Amino acid sequence: MSFSNKIQNLVKVLDKLIFLEDDINVVIENIIKCYNNNGKVIVFGNGGSASDALHFCAELQGRFFLNRKSLNAVCLNANVSTMTAVSNDFGYNEIFRKPLEGMVCKNDVVIGISTSGNSQNVSIALDYAKKSNAYSVGLLGKDGGIIKDIAHKCLIMPSSQTPEIQEMHIMVIHYICQIVEEKLFNEKIKSN
Repeated sequence: MSFSNKIQNLVKVLDKLIFLEDDINVVIENIIKCYNNNGKVIVFGNGGSASDALHFCAELQGRFFLNRKSLNAVCLNANVSTMTAVSNDFGYNEIFRKPLEGMVCKNDVVIGISTSGNSQNVSIALDYAKKSNAYSVGLLGKDGGIIKDIAHKCLIMPSSQTPEIQEMHIMVIHYICQIVEEKLFNEKIKSN
């Protein structure tokens, strides 16, 4: 496949994202509500989704476009010591749920990222977050897997190809960060 074919295929897939706009806006409104009520955003995932979770938190903690106050964001897969200790002591499926026990609050937004929607450790943590009265979000792909029936809101990317799902995930993450900044700090970000 040539690079131009790759871009053409991605454009076709991205066109399908438009149907997610209302659901994305619901997630954004819940994140804004979370921050207005002194909550935090907690994000996690495995593999490439772990990298996306780190990226998401970096944009919230530092800045996306605006020089502004840092936003409270926690990436559960950033702490290798906790992940390996919990995995060793309780099993790999507990690596995200166990840390949530000590930190999740009802004003928080908890976002699990899974390209398949079937990551057990992500689904277990999102279920725990929901039962703890936090707002739970699945950033998913394929058919949404088991997580589509667990989280309060699921953003399911319209693809069965992991690389395409990941490309769409980062686009959605960037859009969320941009609009959260604009709304929380009352400054429209100028696009070129």
